[in-house]
Amino acid sequence: MLEEFKKFVMRGNLVELAVAFIMGLAFAAVVTSFVNVILSVIAAIFGSSVIFDELTFSLNGTPIPYGTFLTAIVSFLIVAWALFLLVKAYQRLNPPAEERKTTKPCDFCRTEIPIDAVRCPNCTSQLVTATS
Repeated sequence: MLEEFKKFVMRGNLVELAVAFIMGLAFAAVVTSFVNVILSVIAAIFGSSVIFDELTFSLNGTPIPYGTFLTAIVSFLIVAWALFLLVKAYQRLNPPAEERKTTKPCDFCRTEIPIDAVRCPNCTSQLVTATS
């Protein structure tokens, strides 16, 4: 059982996923800090020194911290935008490989047949374009 667990943990994609998760958490912490700074600058422009994480309103005497929620939404949007740009850049640098064709149309009945076929399984015609 311990050997199976070792194989499971050492699989390449699991390790890559763990690294990506840790990098994502670190990136999210940086973005959260950045958002807190940007929101503070925006508040300073309007003549206030508000820390958005401390913004609250009371509902029946219960404080609701909407500033924390506002910061989380902005952080999410920035992280989502950065990941979108990262994926777009990756796709531009590494375009998907073209899939190799495995079928071709029969010269006589135009149905799709394996590319290496010398006789059509549908109309049983000898194919002219077959390569030996």
